[in-house]
Amino acid sequence: MNIAARPRVRSMPPTLARLPPLTSLRAFVATARHLSFTRAADELHVTSAAIGQQIRLLEDYVGQTLFLRNRGQLELTDTGKTLMPGLTDAFDRVLDTMARLTTAGEAAPIRISVAPSFASKWLVPRLAALRRRAPDLEVLLDASVKLVDPSRDDTDCVIRYGLGAYPGLTVDKLFSEAVLPVCSPALAEQHGLSRGPNALLGVPLLHEDGPERDASCPDWPSWLRAHGVDLRLGEPGTRFNQSSLLLDAALAGQGVGLGKLRLVEADLAAGRLVSPFGAPQPVEFSYFFAAAPHKARLPQVALFRDWLLAEAAATRTANLPLRAPHLAAVSIPAMAAE
Repeated sequence: MNIAARPRVRSMPPTLARLPPLTSLRAFVATARHLSFTRAADELHVTSAAIGQQIRLLEDYVGQTLFLRNRGQLELTDTGKTLMPGLTDAFDRVLDTMARLTTAGEAAPIRISVAPSFASKWLVPRLAALRRRAPDLEVLLDASVKLVDPSRDDTDCVIRYGLGAYPGLTVDKLFSEAVLPVCSPALAEQHGLSRGPNALLGVPLLHEDGPERDASCPDWPSWLRAHGVDLRLGEPGTRFNQSSLLLDAALAGQGVGLGKLRLVEADLAAGRLVSPFGAPQPVEFSYFFAAAPHKARLPQVALFRDWLLAEAAATRTANLPLRAPHLAAVSIPAMAAE
């Protein structure tokens, strides 16, 4: 439903003495970013009614309607779209200035939120390189499947596994993901897995469930169908709620699992794991770095982002040996970022 624009009541140019209340401007920026009174209220720790009241005050000040409701969805009017970029940039600069002031004269730590499996299998093994590059940087790593909003809490930045649609955040794609069968070299040789997927009959299978698995990741039945294998799997196998646990079980020779390529690359390169058959199957999700714009400009966050992107670029161009020597070793180029 469209709402008629309010009659313009302001003709004098604004001055510091005649600016609208800061609370109203904050409410507008939060609502415009989320397109939701409820989420804006959560960010500012007030009620939705309070947000609505502040928006009405600002609309009275500018003499124009700022938001419309169209089939229950909040939308910015043309006036709101004109107002949003300047106010958002202004608040980002205020936050940036205050953050620099509060960390002046001290080595500010960086708080990073990341999924446990990506932390243990990809990020943590590379932190020594980050320490060499920035020995004074203190890293506070929060390994959790909980999705935090870096624009609202103390987290400086996040590494997310998803589709990359993170409104209001500065986002960089790190790399894509794929899955492939993995197991220990000894298990592959014991069961003759180099013969192909049909050799899986009677072999324990490892399965991933839980929040680290996206809907496009194949399970064993769908993987076998995609590869034209008509095989009724008799072994129930073991299920894990984290990718890293599945890989640990594969390392221990407990079965064959469908592992994420980016998490298993170090074990493949070292020969601790092999992929006895099949090629990596791309999935829809990718890995992204994300931060609120004002936090992305902090020196410690900018340093970490630059280092992370360099590491990601090196990962994308690496060649990974998938097979052990006695399994007809091959190498494949890593996937591109786009």
